[in-house]
Amino acid sequence: MSKIRKDDEVVVLAGKDKGKHGKVLRVLPDENRAIVEKVNIVKRHKRPDRMGNAGGIVEKEAPIHVSNLAIYNSGTGKADRIGYKFLADGQKVRVYKSNGEVLPKR
Repeated sequence: MSKIRKDDEVVVLAGKDKGKHGKVLRVLPDENRAIVEKVNIVKRHKRPDRMGNAGGIVEKEAPIHVSNLAIYNSGTGKADRIGYKFLADGQKVRVYKSNGEVLPKR
C-alpha cells in the first residue's frame, strides 16, 4: 500500500520537475506511480477522430514514480515523510515523521 493517496499535496524530489508541487490526480498502485497535476507534462500527437474532435499536439500529465514524490507538509512548508499511528479508538492514521501531526482526512 502506497503512502501517497489521491488528493494529497506532494513535492517532486527528483527529475526535470524537481521542486514543483501539486495535487495527486490518480494513483497507479500496480506500477507504483502517480499522476500529479501540472507535473511531468509530455506532448502527445493526437489524430482527429470520427466524432469531429480535432487532432493536434496535446499536453498531458504523465505518471511519475512514487519514490520521486514526498508529501507536502503545510505546517513546515517542506516535503515530509509519512508514518502510521493508531489512535486511542483503534483507528489507523497517517502522521508526519518530522513533527508527529496527523494528516488531515480528505
